[in-house]
Amino acid sequence: MVYVLSLTAACLLGLGFVLQQHAAAQAPLRDMLSFRLLLDLVKVPRWRAGIGCMVAGQVLGAVALAQGHLSRVAPLLATNLLFAMALARRLSGQPLGLSGWTGVLLLSGGVAAFIVAGRPVGTGNEVSAWRYWGMFGSVVGLALLLVLIARHLQLFVEPPFLAAAAGLLYGLQDAMTRVCGRIVEESGPAALLTAWQPYVLVALAVTGLMLVQSAFEAGPLRMSLPSLTAAEPLAAIACGIGFLGNEVRLTPLAITGEVAGLTAVVAGVFLLGRHPAMPDGSPSGMAGNGDGGASRSAGSEGDAR
Repeated sequence: MVYVLSLTAACLLGLGFVLQQHAAAQAPLRDMLSFRLLLDLVKVPRWRAGIGCMVAGQVLGAVALAQGHLSRVAPLLATNLLFAMALARRLSGQPLGLSGWTGVLLLSGGVAAFIVAGRPVGTGNEVSAWRYWGMFGSVVGLALLLVLIARHLQLFVEPPFLAAAAGLLYGLQDAMTRVCGRIVEESGPAALLTAWQPYVLVALAVTGLMLVQSAFEAGPLRMSLPSLTAAEPLAAIACGIGFLGNEVRLTPLAITGEVAGLTAVVAGVFLLGRHPAMPDGSPSGMAGNGDGGASRSAGSEGDAR
């Protein structure tokens, strides 16, 4: 059931990302990296449909996290790119070709290899406060660093950095979702009202959403989705091991399989994310060669700055 929930969540997330990017590409650049961007986008039906898919996917992901282990669920959620690719291919009519099929095999095979080699389990063991906050602060600090770097680059170069920052926060959000699930298991739903974790979870979700919509606005989907999809499971696995007490096998053979699996996932993500079928978000339609988003961003850089 954990696998079914995770893959269904990944499907909804992938569809939601494609719909959101097409809408965000038309938003005013002056609202980039501002929460006003969300107020503009909420008026767009396609964006609301994309958000609906994403929220449904996150709810199913949260249920999967409540029943499984973060280090197992996170790689499965990364397959959202396969479903995004399926929708993009249908809308564009672009065949997968060698690079597309290679990306599919690397992503799906890498997820399977990591889970089989690592056999991640949740121990439920408590970790020290310095380890907890050290991991939490490292993820947030790295996300902030990526945003600061992005703001010193040309506009059309920003999407990968903003999307990676959003992916890190989403990975941390996955970990905090599991923490909130533990609170409910141990003390009941009412305990969430007096705990700090649910409020941090909401803040991470809203901030991550603003960052990813800014990335979608600044350039075509192929510039942002690979970084987003690769960063989230890596951050989630790190947090799962860092402060949730998850464990993976650490024999030499297992470590080799885990590293090879995660490397294949990242490689597959980037191959699929940069496939010609991925939409450029241009006003003329969902398909394109990717230059439309970049030229639009470059031409409007003065307004955004």
